Amino acid sequence: MEVTALKRLLTFSTLFSLALIAAGCGAPAPRVQAVVRQVPTNVPKQVLAFYYPWYGNPQVTGRWMHWEGVDALHQTIANATHYPELGAYDNHDPQLISQHMQWAAQAGITGFIVSWWGQGTFEDQAVPLLLNAAQPSGLRITVYFEVVPGAATASNALTDVLYLLQRYGSHPAWLKVDGKPILFIYSRAVGQIGLSGWQQVIDQTYRSYTGGAYFIGDQLSAEATQVFDGIHTYNPTGQTANKTVEQIRSFAQSAYPYWVTLAGTRISCVTIIPGYDDRKLGRPEPRPTTDRWNGDTYRTLWDVALAANPKWILITSWNEWHEGSEIEPSWENGHRELETTAQYTPRFRD
Repeated sequence: MEVTALKRLLTFSTLFSLALIAAGCGAPAPRVQAVVRQVPTNVPKQVLAFYYPWYGNPQVTGRWMHWEGVDALHQTIANATHYPELGAYDNHDPQLISQHMQWAAQAGITGFIVSWWGQGTFEDQAVPLLLNAAQPSGLRITVYFEVVPGAATASNALTDVLYLLQRYGSHPAWLKVDGKPILFIYSRAVGQIGLSGWQQVIDQTYRSYTGGAYFIGDQLSAEATQVFDGIHTYNPTGQTANKTVEQIRSFAQSAYPYWVTLAGTRISCVTIIPGYDDRKLGRPEPRPTTDRWNGDTYRTLWDVALAANPKWILITSWNEWHEGSEIEPSWENGHRELETTAQYTPRFRD
């Protein structure tokens, strides 16, 4: 009788405890491990160019991708401001990628920020080719996280972030600081889930990926420095449009030191452009066109960028042919911007 009574008492006690836990009482709720993040240290100087791997042609991919109205005879492309020296190429062509790496290394560029549009996309398939081609020349690769897939939620952003880190983050050619892989986040993706959403993504990344990662957000604000490990802007053409060279210089002399100061202990970035002209795309007028002024726009922005002394100088772009911001050699401008880059990069990195 005493044993049976004891069993009944234990059973009642167990059921009562489970009821308390279910109601949020009794046993303490499990604690979420606090995320400990460090401020980036030992940040080497970098000159990084935004790179677009979305071009395809019938010879390699079997169809045109991103090129429209290609006229090789007259060296024109309907949706590109200038005509590439290498023609309407394909980013899945290993020889093409090898040439890009060779030119970039000769110019003193240290790496590419590769436009990335999701798992399994044409752009994603180019990433392994770029990583493997970059390694022998010492260049580094990271991605520009362009868009949150599907519903704009932190969970969906995290899924793609972890895909990138787990698939590519350990590659020797991936851009790293303090041993942590670097990811750049474009303003569209920042806006989709907001700073609070990206805070969740970053915190969960540290819990799910050993060592975590550093995130460079496309937003110049004090609030962004509390979330991201570095801040940048993709393109300053909104401030340089329709300006003379001296007006462009005046803008940069005001903006660049401010951007560096704003970043504080985070990774500071200054963005330079050779020019900008997207008028072939049929976007609503007026367009924020920045004249190249025979190369003086680019040289001027380099001068002011050096004086501002950021951690990283970003070039918009290596090959955004649609918007006419490329420094890759073209039939119209030759190797002028690459030669300018080669003149300035040693001064910055040394």
